Amino acid sequence: MQEIWDVGHSTLTADSFWQLLKKNKIDCLVDIRRFPTSKKSPHFCQDQLKMTAISQGIEYVWLGSSLGGFRKEGYEAWMKTPEFSQGLRELESLAQQRRVALMCAEKYFGRCHRRFVLKFLSARGWTVHHILPERGKPC
Repeated sequence: MQEIWDVGHSTLTADSFWQLLKKNKIDCLVDIRRFPTSKKSPHFCQDQLKMTAISQGIEYVWLGSSLGGFRKEGYEAWMKTPEFSQGLRELESLAQQRRVALMCAEKYFGRCHRRFVLKFLSARGWTVHHILPERGKPC
């Protein structure tokens, strides 16, 4: 069975974020933020995220250039480009070998461009699991 997870870092603390990934046995974090930075949460800036991932035993991969949002022509139009197709192939290749979590900033996938990527993967037979913090737990 082909499975993939998704997570939005939102305002999670670094500890809470890494605990969620560990709890779900994620060993590869695929960042699909087009601009992998965060003024509010510097621990989610690309360099810091990558260093912490390594220390947690999790591979960090950035696919924001091909799968990231904020496209002038709209994301659904972007999904028809060769760049998107290449990014999707890379993502599927990683997810066939590893336990991958697709990450962006938005907590809820339905409010994020992740929904388009996940819908596409689901149509191709992938089972999608959404990682959310437990209710009542601090973000």
